[in-house]
Amino acid sequence: MLVIILGIALLIGLYIFNTQRQLVNLDELCKNAFSQIAVQLNSRWDAVMALAKMTAQYSKHESETIIKAIEARRQSGPVTTPQQFNEQQGALSEVLGRLMVVHEAYPELKANEQYNKTMDSINQYEEKVRMSRMVYNDTATKMNRMVRQWPSSFVANMLNFGEKEYLKVDEEKKQSYPNLDEAFK
Repeated sequence: MLVIILGIALLIGLYIFNTQRQLVNLDELCKNAFSQIAVQLNSRWDAVMALAKMTAQYSKHESETIIKAIEARRQSGPVTTPQQFNEQQGALSEVLGRLMVVHEAYPELKANEQYNKTMDSINQYEEKVRMSRMVYNDTATKMNRMVRQWPSSFVANMLNFGEKEYLKVDEEKKQSYPNLDEAFK
């Protein structure tokens, strides 16, 4: 009887040990994925700043306003939570919107090769951020499943592992996609 009880205790101990290792692994993967997003976001801000400085040649007043806005938003500190990331996304979209207005107002800026290269690099950073967001949300999903499903939820709760917050969809970008239902009528 004692051997059976020790065997069950050993199995429970091994399960808790294994589950804790899986939870730590997923938690670290979430942190890494989010860190990658922060790096890409910082690079994107650098590219936007370069673009804003380039527009200064064409439109002094507008570009000074945009540069001040970029510096103010960027000084808000490092992005450490999904909520802060979502706020940075909104700020970046607003700044890019202002740059597009300047771009439209100055036709000679549209033809500038350096401007076009910088816009291409911003688009590349956008794609990298999009991919990094997907990796983070996929990892957060795995973590959240483990935290919520029984019996691993018991271990997660016992070891203070919680659910990860997802990064939200940029509703403004989502609305800018073409409506395929309308296009094919």
